[in-house]
Amino acid sequence: MSVKPNLSVLQKTLGYQFINQDLLKQALTHRSAHHLHNERFEFLGDAILGSVIAHTLYLKFPKADEGQLSRLRAFLVKGKALAELAQALNLGDYLTLGSGELKSGGFRRASILADAFEAIIGAVMLDSHYQQTETYILNLYQKKLQSLSIDMASKDPKTSLQEWLQSRGHKIPEYEVTSSTGKDHAKLYWVECQVEYQSIGITGQGASRKKAEQDAASKVLEKIFVLIKEQSEKK
Repeated sequence: MSVKPNLSVLQKTLGYQFINQDLLKQALTHRSAHHLHNERFEFLGDAILGSVIAHTLYLKFPKADEGQLSRLRAFLVKGKALAELAQALNLGDYLTLGSGELKSGGFRRASILADAFEAIIGAVMLDSHYQQTETYILNLYQKKLQSLSIDMASKDPKTSLQEWLQSRGHKIPEYEVTSSTGKDHAKLYWVECQVEYQSIGITGQGASRKKAEQDAASKVLEKIFVLIKEQSEKK
């Protein structure tokens, strides 16, 4: 897809109005489309994002050790999380891609979306300053940070989910492969995780059945903690 002539709608969605519109345009430009692309912005955005999230987690979980903080940070800044945030902002609709990437659906590819998300952060930094960029990042991550629990850093998602359920008298999760695509060397699996608690059923994906199960378990855990927070706020 090509960049929209008017980026005002995107900036409203982003929650940031650029002083220098060219920075936003470059942040949305893939290297396949132009020599002025977003890779340097991505480098800057990645560094700032990691710093802001690390500091926020340090303050949010004062009793967490280094390993727990590292796992929580990875949960928030890994490619999958960045791609989800990019999709929520509809970044794919505004990317400037070369013809090859356009034909292969690059505007939907998780890695390209994640890179563009980091590039936007880098562009905000260049357009403003660190404190404003920090505020911007925290606004984007508000829901993810609110649903975050130290339990999510203890073990792998499948183990954490099973232990959480069993400790509260619920049945263990059930996993079912719902579909798979691709050849053996590049297969992609979709696995649904069903839990008795609140009748939650969420599908995850991965390059193996195990990775898809872990992804599904991680999403179920996140959903559980969101529900718990919502229930506590109603009391």
